[in-house]
Amino acid sequence: MITFVKVVFILELRIENIGGKEQVFDAFRQKWVALTPEEGVRQQFCHFLVDVKKYPQISIANECTLQINGQWQRCDTIVYSKGHPVMLVEYKASSVKITQDVINQALRYNTKLHVPYLVVTNSIDTYCFVINYQTLKATPLTDIPEYKSLCDGDAVIKRS
Repeated sequence: MITFVKVVFILELRIENIGGKEQVFDAFRQKWVALTPEEGVRQQFCHFLVDVKKYPQISIANECTLQINGQWQRCDTIVYSKGHPVMLVEYKASSVKITQDVINQALRYNTKLHVPYLVVTNSIDTYCFVINYQTLKATPLTDIPEYKSLCDGDAVIKRS
């Protein structure tokens, strides 16, 4: 049984029509990007992390490229603490159901990063897991951790 985390997105995004296409300003990448349904979820969630969970904006990196099994892949968001990745977030459009395949996608990215926290969200359903690398168990959480707890190591997680 997976625990669902209720996250309320209430942010107004900076949106403009640029060249006939709707764009949103990504404050984390410092550039205008196409406002796709998935991008809207990303922007709302990243601002939730900053505004509600007190994550420093500088700790959040969007659209990160990783090489996994010899292939370049792009994961949606990585959160860093003290220069080390501590959370991976995978987004889907609100019309896309969060399934085991979506969770597996985030787990594949994590084979490279070994972060203690995984989040998958479509803005309707949000799931957060803490990974214990000693027991190889992913435990669902009932809330997204505050940034301070990521830095303090409250989850007592050790990466291999």
